[in-house]
Amino acid sequence: MNRHELPPTVEVVSVSPLYLAGGGDPAWVTVPLHRACGWSYGNDPLQPRVLLSSADQRALLRLEPSPDGQWWTLQHAPAPDRPAWFASFGARTPVEMIAAVTDALTDPRADRADNWDPQEPLLKAGWSPAYSHNRLASPDGTVRVEADKTTGAWWIDTALRDFRALLWQAHFSEHTPPHLITAFTAALADPRPVPRTAGPSSLPARDPDLITLSRREVPATQVAGALEERIRSLTARRSSPPATSTHPPQRPQAERHRLP
Repeated sequence: MNRHELPPTVEVVSVSPLYLAGGGDPAWVTVPLHRACGWSYGNDPLQPRVLLSSADQRALLRLEPSPDGQWWTLQHAPAPDRPAWFASFGARTPVEMIAAVTDALTDPRADRADNWDPQEPLLKAGWSPAYSHNRLASPDGTVRVEADKTTGAWWIDTALRDFRALLWQAHFSEHTPPHLITAFTAALADPRPVPRTAGPSSLPARDPDLITLSRREVPATQVAGALEERIRSLTARRSSPPATSTHPPQRPQAERHRLP
């Protein structure tokens, strides 16, 4: 590069709230699972899908475009202390929220007790009961979180108007470990903005009453480096001492410093 040339830049749009930021780059989930957590992948160039399986072959993440269903599915085989379970996420579910679940699943330090309360992060963030005591709504009214107290299944629905057409839905089946659902709701309530490089036209909403946007140009290398930082952060967990905190899981440090 000529010393007088500036490095190429990318327009980054910072978006909040997270749940209206759109899907984002799937690599934020899939690449760290492979490189930092040892999940293996199968590659079929004739199929538009990604399959990743954990080293112990108990967990399978499937990313597959589906016009009529969920694009992301995380399945887990039965374990000695828990029956099989699954979680699924729509195409526009922000990847940071899906990553919160996979990060908690693969964290060797995670507290896997069943006394986690997925509603706690939402209540602390000011979400209020809606329609029934088992349902919470976001302050802007675009997200509903509902638990089936009989089965233990959870649904998270996001829509702009009257919930007649969903932007995205997340579903956690019966027997899903509560600390994973809590990781998701903690990300759902997180007020910090997230970056998107596809531009505002790709966002599911641009209503200033619902969404806050800010734009800036940053070096392309800085954008690419955020994923590498995340991979390093997750890889370092393997040598870290066990955690003793009982606070809900949070986005890892690498994600906290993604914004340029």
